[in-house]
Amino acid sequence: MGGLQLVESPITLRLVSAASRPRRRLSLATFGHGLRPFRGCNSMICVSNARQTHVEGSSTYLYKLTSPKKVKFSTRSTSASVQPMTQDITEDMHKDYPISGDEIRTRFLNFYASRGHKILPSASLVPDDPTVLLTIAGMLQFKPIFLGKEPRSVPCATTSQRCIRTNDVENVGKTTRHHTFFEMLGNFSFGDYFKKEAIVWAWELTTKEYKLPPERLWISVFKDDDEAFSIWHDEVGVPKEHIKRLGEDDNFWTSGITGPCGPCSEIYFDFHPDRGSESADLGDDSRFIEFYNLVFMQYNKKDDGSLEPLKQKNIDTGMGLERMARILQQVPNNYETDLIFPIIQKAANLAMISYAKADDATKTNLKIVGDHMRAVVYLISDAVLPSNIGRGYVVRRLIRRVVRIGRLLGIKGAGEGNPDGAFLPGLAETVIELSNQIDPDVTGRMPHILEELKREELRFVQTLERGEKLLDQFLASALLNANTNGDRPCLAGKDVFLLYDTYGFPVEITAEVAEERGVSLDMNGFHIEMENQRRQSQAAHSTVKLSVGNEVELAESVPDTEFLGYDMLSANAIIKGLLKNGEPVTEVAEGSDVEIMLDRTPFYAESGGQIGDNGFLRCKGVEDSKDTVVVVKDVHKSLGNIFVHKGTIKEGKIEVGLEVNAIVDPRLRQRAKVHHTATHLLQAALKNVIGQETSQAGSLVAFDRLRFDFNFHRPLFEHELMKIEELINQWIGDSTLLQTKVMPLLDAKKAGAIAMFGEKYGEQVRVVEVPGVSMELCGGTHVSNTSEIRGFKIISEQGIASGIRRIEAVAGEAFIEYVTARDNSMRHLCSVLKVKAEDVTGRVENILEELRIARNEVSALRTRVAILKATALVNKAFIVGTTNIRVVVESMDDTDADSLRNAAEYLVDSLQDPAAVVLGSCPGDGKVSLVAAFTPSVVKMGIQAGKFIGGIAKLCGGGGGGKPNFAQAGGRKPENLSNALEKAQVELIAALDGKTS
Repeated sequence: MGGLQLVESPITLRLVSAASRPRRRLSLATFGHGLRPFRGCNSMICVSNARQTHVEGSSTYLYKLTSPKKVKFSTRSTSASVQPMTQDITEDMHKDYPISGDEIRTRFLNFYASRGHKILPSASLVPDDPTVLLTIAGMLQFKPIFLGKEPRSVPCATTSQRCIRTNDVENVGKTTRHHTFFEMLGNFSFGDYFKKEAIVWAWELTTKEYKLPPERLWISVFKDDDEAFSIWHDEVGVPKEHIKRLGEDDNFWTSGITGPCGPCSEIYFDFHPDRGSESADLGDDSRFIEFYNLVFMQYNKKDDGSLEPLKQKNIDTGMGLERMARILQQVPNNYETDLIFPIIQKAANLAMISYAKADDATKTNLKIVGDHMRAVVYLISDAVLPSNIGRGYVVRRLIRRVVRIGRLLGIKGAGEGNPDGAFLPGLAETVIELSNQIDPDVTGRMPHILEELKREELRFVQTLERGEKLLDQFLASALLNANTNGDRPCLAGKDVFLLYDTYGFPVEITAEVAEERGVSLDMNGFHIEMENQRRQSQAAHSTVKLSVGNEVELAESVPDTEFLGYDMLSANAIIKGLLKNGEPVTEVAEGSDVEIMLDRTPFYAESGGQIGDNGFLRCKGVEDSKDTVVVVKDVHKSLGNIFVHKGTIKEGKIEVGLEVNAIVDPRLRQRAKVHHTATHLLQAALKNVIGQETSQAGSLVAFDRLRFDFNFHRPLFEHELMKIEELINQWIGDSTLLQTKVMPLLDAKKAGAIAMFGEKYGEQVRVVEVPGVSMELCGGTHVSNTSEIRGFKIISEQGIASGIRRIEAVAGEAFIEYVTARDNSMRHLCSVLKVKAEDVTGRVENILEELRIARNEVSALRTRVAILKATALVNKAFIVGTTNIRVVVESMDDTDADSLRNAAEYLVDSLQDPAAVVLGSCPGDGKVSLVAAFTPSVVKMGIQAGKFIGGIAKLCGGGGGGKPNFAQAGGRKPENLSNALEKAQVELIAALDGKTS
């Protein structure tokens, strides 16, 4: 232990730490010149100099001090930590931990590498697995191996996997251990070693490598796993009273209803061994934390629920890095480890508060900020951009939560004297500083990450204040209604939806704010509103609907369809199934709509954004019966890989078992091929022009156009659109032969093929490559040479959701049609304007200028007419009240709104203070215009123009408002104008009389 040593005045205070490093680094930034109170001492000490020396491995801090008043120092043994309780906002939060999080990670990986494990990199937060939205566990990248779908590349591996889980987001910051972003350290065996080695190595790592006291470790095993219990007790030596048998919910892992599964065993750390072993509950979070989970994948669960041993037994483990850091760094929760605390410190500094002195609610908010910032930085680094759908919504939701909490904490702008900026980039810089050993690529993506965060924050702040005010009104109304009716306060679902849809408030944020005010949400009403919107926005696609009762029967009788369409446009096929009105039938007569399943087909079924082929099914009639002709209008996939041809029987009849000739419309197929290849070129051009970070968010490949949705934060500039068109048309002109290959999925990805996130791919994939330009996983149909596309033209670029842009374009024959139509329009315009094509722009500009001048002249004339009418109204003014307030309430016939305003201004000036004017008119098209103008003396009486005219406008089916002295309103019921003006006159007289009497 160190101590304080006192020498003669002027005082030199010498702090000595026996450890090689003090628990807190004390720097000149902390102890410079100035007054500082020391912990445990109420006296002020003037620090005039400070320096650090190192003597025999100890850290000695010498402080040259002078005391403004008598100071008594104790020479008793004390801690080397002297924490200034300063009024300065910036605290010295750079703790020295016994072991860093980076070191914990490195030791884990090296421990297993020395035991034959291959160290593999963390997979992306965006998984290849379409069954999950984000990477939620370390084993996810190995799931195909565990499920037997892919061969193992190594016998065993170890990783530190970046993970995202949002199912417990409401617990983040409130508990000691919940996170959205975390690292999972893991060791995996793919049939190499099993239970004994996994247990022995886990114990060795925990007790010898990390030096955790064995007496503070507890073990859980599956209740029936006697083998694991025996290994832990008999071979490792864990006392029986420290091993708990738990049930299936806690200690048995399954991959699904059927498939690989097995018992688990977990290691817990005991924070309170003083509570004894009797009745110890491993679920007690205040005492225990589970930090290492071992899954023994040894069974296959069959359809009947029975278990059979797997031929290849696997090991899947996970150690929470943040949890182990909390244990080894001896801090009260995961957030105060060196993995997260620097971010919390930065947020506290921006908010000008002290984390150490903060109350529990403030600490919780700071923890949420620290956690969420890690999540959003790594998600954006993995090309997940904020949007209103899927993964993008996860990012947007977390960002908006941080922004709102930052405002609650008092963070203003970017801090450091910049109240108008964004504070997220500053926090992100701290996250990125900590990222080198987690993901070195994050630093290289720093400019993109900071710019995206800044843009998203400022965009949200623009609507946040308006939304907050509206939410406050909604909550106040809910509380008032509840008090009036005696009900529990509840926010209506339509209001929750309005905040979500119009103001960008995630429902979770609305719920948090409402909870703070004691108001619940009507989530049923919200979901109804969401469903209504979804129904309205859905494209009118016809889909094949099969009743649940018929699916199994149909699947058993109809085999998967063999697709021949890559190589041929016609083929003979056998009808394997028929549906009429969604019900299976054996034959269908002429004139009926029908859905037909064939054993083989050249028709492409809608998938990957490409619509289904059109064409015909033909069959020669038997003897005197006429030929059968079915017009195919669309093709979809159903029940796995069954192609359903939807069409109408124009002639004859069809029945199951009949052989038909399936013929694809070659002209429409060519149009689809052209647009599909052009879509690949468009994605390549977008990445080339606006950045590699952009990615596909949806597409449509139709006969008449293509549509491509992509992640981007702003509209594209005209020069960018021109550059994209120029690149694509250049690639078309290069006459490049496309290359199509079928290869293993892993090989395709290694080769650089782009996969569409969310798409499900098999072990073998089809890769379409335009050499030197584009390589994508794609099952669609394509041209053989880019020259077949002929030409490409963008016809629109627009935003369809926050962070999602859409380009529509035409190519091939559709391009020729588009250009021809535009040329015809130009020819007609030239004829009408009697100018050459190159002079059209100048002529139109001249016409617009002439029109602008004419409109201004008309407006000026209307104003003059209105003022002339107003001159006559001066004489109609009447006096109200004892202060002789001059009042005019009149109709001005069909005067337009602008002229009505000018007339009111003229009247108020002419009548002079005190005066009040209310005018109305019906300018046409079923419209009503109203205006109120009050002089300062009238306003001082408490009569405001905005409030007054709004109430009058309701009689005309409208509303409006404005400033206290001047306001305008409108309506849609001109027949009510006279009644409205009569009411205005009565109410105005009553109000003015009341104020002057």
